[in-house]
Amino acid sequence: MRVLMLSKACIVGVYQRKLEEIARLGVDLTVVVPPAWRDERGETPLERSYTSGYRLVVNPIRFNGHFHVHYYPGLGRWFDPAPDIVHIDEEPYNVATWQALWLARRAGARSLFFSWQNLPRRYPLPFALGEAWTLRRVDYAIAGTASAAEVWRQKGYRGPLAVIPQFGVDPALFHPLEKPFTGRTRALGFVGRLVPEKGVDVLLQALARLLSNGIANWRLDIVGGGPERPALERLAATLGLRERVTFTGPLPSAEMPAFYRQLDVLALPSLTRPNWKEQFGRVLVEAMACGVVPVGSDSGAIPEVIDDAGLIVPEGDVPALAEALRHLIDHDALRRELARKGRERVLARFTQEQVAAQTVAVYREMLA
Repeated sequence: MRVLMLSKACIVGVYQRKLEEIARLGVDLTVVVPPAWRDERGETPLERSYTSGYRLVVNPIRFNGHFHVHYYPGLGRWFDPAPDIVHIDEEPYNVATWQALWLARRAGARSLFFSWQNLPRRYPLPFALGEAWTLRRVDYAIAGTASAAEVWRQKGYRGPLAVIPQFGVDPALFHPLEKPFTGRTRALGFVGRLVPEKGVDVLLQALARLLSNGIANWRLDIVGGGPERPALERLAATLGLRERVTFTGPLPSAEMPAFYRQLDVLALPSLTRPNWKEQFGRVLVEAMACGVVPVGSDSGAIPEVIDDAGLIVPEGDVPALAEALRHLIDHDALRRELARKGRERVLARFTQEQVAAQTVAVYREMLA
């Protein structure tokens, strides 16, 4: 079977392992990516890390960084020869999806879209009309979580739908490192966009609370970029955390496993907003694969991802987050047990091999 995938997410090197696994299952796969993508963190260039067994091709992108209106000039050239399936790794309400779906229908190919959208948002024209057109014309949908699948059923999509994460992790790349659980400073981490909804200010306030209570055997490393960084640096200084908190900035995906392995705890204190709630929290899965214990808020999909392999606190609750962190800092046996559960949970549900196999099963169903 010949599959053409359009995916700006696949500029990230470690995500490309899924593509190798799809190709290994007998799929003649071509993946179209932009040369880079821009967001709040800045520009992320294409990383060519795992490119065996399939074709990774670069197509210019117009309106880079504008999620709803970006598209790919000249995309039609990748439809010769015509694919059997066009996998549109985009939400159904943006121009790139409409472009790829129109080309797929013209080529006589089956089509699917992928969505993380877990809120029933309403869009102005022309996006509402384009979304409705996509839901009527596409042959299949994949949602990253059950809550995202429910949104598209509420919005009127009646076709076949599977719940599959967009990406898993490679457990050979993301693996634990044996480290002592006693007699040392606890390494805490945050990975993600530095924007208000990620709740890093809540994390800093929780850590200041710990410090005021005499709990000082910890340090925090913040990895990521975004517009809130200057304000968060000022907050850390105001709270007396300047010597304990490091702002590392974004790291290349190939360096992330080594970063996770030196952590004890990863915090993801996301805050639900009217137009957003945590869609998956991929950093949780990466950290759990590396034997790192997650602490997350109850925003969106975080409790579904962590399950019993970490601690969940009410979003925005500084005392509760401080208490959860204190509990993990003080209890070596608990951290060890949760680290074991996290690794086992990833191996059971969130590997690239499993995600690829489920995706290829969808392809085969579409052609059957």
